[in-house]
Amino acid sequence: MKFRLFLLLCLFGQLSLNAQTLKYTNGNNAWNPDSLGNHRVVVQFAGTGKIAHAKIDWRRRDEHPELKGIIVQDASGKTVSVVGTDQLTRESADIYFEAPGAGKYYVYYLPYKNEGRSNYPKGVYLKPKQADQAWLTAAKQVKVNTSVVEIQSIDAFNSFYPMEVIATGKETASIKAKYVSEAFVVFPEDRMFPIKMQNDLPYRWVQKGAANTFTGSASKGENYAFQLGVFALKELKNVVVSFGDLKNAAGKVISSKYINCLNTNGTSYDNKPLVETVNVASGKIQPMWITVNIPKNTAAGIYAGKFTVKANGKSKVIDAKITVGKEVLADAGVGTPDRQTRLTWLNSTLAQANTVVAPYTPLTVDGNVISLLGRKFEINVDGFPKQIQTFFNAEMTAYSEKPNNILAEPIHFHFFNAPKTQEKFVPSNFQITSKEAGTVKWKATNTSENLTMDLEGALEFDGYVHYVVKVTALKDVEFSNVDFHIPFDKNSTKYFMGLGEKGGVRPDTVKWKWDVANKNQDAVWIGNVNAGLYYNLRDENYVRPLNTNFYLQKPLLLPKSWGNGDKGGIQINVKGSSMLADNFTGARNMKKGDVLYYNFNLLITPFHLLDTDFQWDNRFYHKYGDLDTIKAKGATVVNIHHATPINPWINYPFIEWKKMKDYIGNAHSKGLKVKIYNTVRELSNHAYEWPALRSLGTEVYSPGKGGGFSWLQEHLDSNYIAAWFVPEIKDAAVINSGMNRWHNYYVEGMNWLVNNVGIDGVYLDDVAFDRVTMKRIKRVLTQDNHPGIIDLHSANQYNKSDGFNNSAILYLEHFPYLNRLWFGEYFDYQKNNPDFFLTEVSGIPFGLMGEMLQDDGNPWRGMIYGMTSRLGWSDKSDPKPLWKAWDNFGIKGSEMIGYWSENCPVKTDNPKVLATVYKQKGKTMIALASWAEGDVKVNLTIDWTKLGLDAVKVKIAAPAIDKFQTSGSYPDGKSVPVEKGKGLILIVE
Repeated sequence: MKFRLFLLLCLFGQLSLNAQTLKYTNGNNAWNPDSLGNHRVVVQFAGTGKIAHAKIDWRRRDEHPELKGIIVQDASGKTVSVVGTDQLTRESADIYFEAPGAGKYYVYYLPYKNEGRSNYPKGVYLKPKQADQAWLTAAKQVKVNTSVVEIQSIDAFNSFYPMEVIATGKETASIKAKYVSEAFVVFPEDRMFPIKMQNDLPYRWVQKGAANTFTGSASKGENYAFQLGVFALKELKNVVVSFGDLKNAAGKVISSKYINCLNTNGTSYDNKPLVETVNVASGKIQPMWITVNIPKNTAAGIYAGKFTVKANGKSKVIDAKITVGKEVLADAGVGTPDRQTRLTWLNSTLAQANTVVAPYTPLTVDGNVISLLGRKFEINVDGFPKQIQTFFNAEMTAYSEKPNNILAEPIHFHFFNAPKTQEKFVPSNFQITSKEAGTVKWKATNTSENLTMDLEGALEFDGYVHYVVKVTALKDVEFSNVDFHIPFDKNSTKYFMGLGEKGGVRPDTVKWKWDVANKNQDAVWIGNVNAGLYYNLRDENYVRPLNTNFYLQKPLLLPKSWGNGDKGGIQINVKGSSMLADNFTGARNMKKGDVLYYNFNLLITPFHLLDTDFQWDNRFYHKYGDLDTIKAKGATVVNIHHATPINPWINYPFIEWKKMKDYIGNAHSKGLKVKIYNTVRELSNHAYEWPALRSLGTEVYSPGKGGGFSWLQEHLDSNYIAAWFVPEIKDAAVINSGMNRWHNYYVEGMNWLVNNVGIDGVYLDDVAFDRVTMKRIKRVLTQDNHPGIIDLHSANQYNKSDGFNNSAILYLEHFPYLNRLWFGEYFDYQKNNPDFFLTEVSGIPFGLMGEMLQDDGNPWRGMIYGMTSRLGWSDKSDPKPLWKAWDNFGIKGSEMIGYWSENCPVKTDNPKVLATVYKQKGKTMIALASWAEGDVKVNLTIDWTKLGLDAVKVKIAAPAIDKFQTSGSYPDGKSVPVEKGKGLILIVE
């Protein structure tokens, strides 16, 4: 909050150094901005005559203010009916209005109204009303008789002062004239005055003037930052900042290795060197952010050095002096992010080492076979998968010695020169190049008469396989088709999901073609509950698209190899003894030396066993509230959404962190865990770093049409995508561009929250990062035995805005690190069949369990997957009666045997009424769920031996469960009534 206090002091205490600049103050929310706007000018009418005339030098940053209306009100809030303007520009305006008497008046100069949805508003600025020309002509004869007192913003956060108060055209021209022979001018600027405008000089710089010196103060161990504002007098190409060591008078040094220019150099989210080119159009302003990470052992003193800004063969040298004080900051200053101390996080490499994450085990290699948790991966001599096996039982509760084969034969390519002739590859140079606990890598070369195929493969501990397949033409060559074949073992292909198909039983035939303009589809999952394979097709230019309402604004790039100008596609159907996935490209040619990349990724599912006890023990409460009340309801984990008192700003949980820490500490004392909403997809406009992030162009913020809530339009101008908005607190978010350095910041932020706030995990509301970032956050969340619970919510992505993708397909690469799914928004729990529940919602084929959301789910159907709705999400969402039934039965420690397993010891005589068993010592819970068209009565077939019970001695009864079922007794398991769309819980003991 220090930044806000600082800004308040600026607003209240700082007057201009020049009479032309008005006083800027905080309006303390004294008016309704949604009808009057966020800004007003306070004027004082002396009372001479009936027409007030004020000359306002408002120095506005918005373009075309003449197209926006003005509202004038008196001190009582009554709107003045007759208003006119003259000479209205961005710099100033003459305002005339009929004033009934002397006193204070308010000129609201950016009034707007919100249109569109409440959470996706469109701020529309009122248009000016045309004044009666005769009246206005007469009013113009009145000399200035109204003094301008101050400019107020609705609050400190909305203020334009000082960095968004523009220089006039005359002042800007004066600076240009002074440096007429130069290519650019440099304005060094303190970190507490982030540069926010690209198109205008701030008046602050007119007052200060350009300089060749910079002075600042920092502490030992601090992540210090400052700016070099480059004002382009000509079009600039490749702006760079060079620097050396900083030295003090005694010869002590702050090495240049601790200094970086964020705009040009850094480390990418996936730990690769990043070099960016900065070009600046003539007349534009480009902040160059410099970070100086001062070592803790630095001697106090003044450290001097030179920073040289270069562009177009010209250079400007800035002599910098940084005074390092005696105080040592243990946390590098990151506890005060308003001082831009966390900008260093953008280049973080924290948790990048591919260390094994629980419950996974280190990889082992035996010849060409790599073993991982519950699975084996055998590599053929050509480098492609020869066989993939899993060792999970059908119930997903234990391992089996008998393998489940996924492949009928090795995965392979066909390069057809003609329909019946093809390239004959000779494999060579296969070798495993790296054996680590977390990753095993290999490579191979396959050569034919016309092609060389170099491949590199890598398998990670969670079952992710990455292939880079580089095909080089040795001669000019034509192909009638290129086919990539994945021959599945038919016995491992019961279910299917992706390529435009909803999750469920695999169709006999699937035919699919690329359509990246409209469809976020490049992947499919095929398998059984206990053995499956996901694969996607990509090339070297793959960029993760936007998702969750924004796919069409940044869709997939068609891979040159697989897509082949929309000729490519996939056909999946039974062929002989296998179920063949034929990934074809259609006819194409290659010139000698041409290179194509046929890259692909695999995920071997399931990832791990079901952790049923976690499901029973961890009962989520999805609402901020009184902790004693939450505990009394039986919940054990509190999910703190954004827009709450301790986590107000979306995906930026760092401003009210002290309140959050107190709440979490209190929760821990009561035996409760607390998780918070924090993801990467959009970012609150309250993030302290937003000006620095904007200085990075479109690296962090996605380009777009702008618009949205008024704050965004008034402070960002354009070239962004407006995202989620919370009307109650006016939190306006902007879409993240995808894979970028903000993910490094995100990982560091999670680490800080674990160590300083004590969070027990995160609630992810859709995500816009890949598995690299997911692994990193899982590592920092689970460090030092922290719980690190992650649950993922997704709205149904199968719609036009999301590119018709399946949520489970979109996020499957994240599943290895999740503890629970909450897939349900816009999912239909009533009309979809049980196979859809199993594959797209439950998480069970991947080793996960979930909860239901839309309309609070279907509790009877949910129970056969171990799912309930989530407490606290809505007034009707109430799993407490089921929790009580679980506890009364003693579900913890039970063996879950799902209806999908041939080993399930309880079946019904109606195929549309399914039974899942929870087997405990000496007793069993049976969950029945119906998809029958009406009310039915079913007869149970029970394998008493498998249950370990004596049929003669047991009784079968339905316990009374509030809002779920009435009690009943069914001693022989016959004629058990099941209502349409519902089910029953029976206890056998």
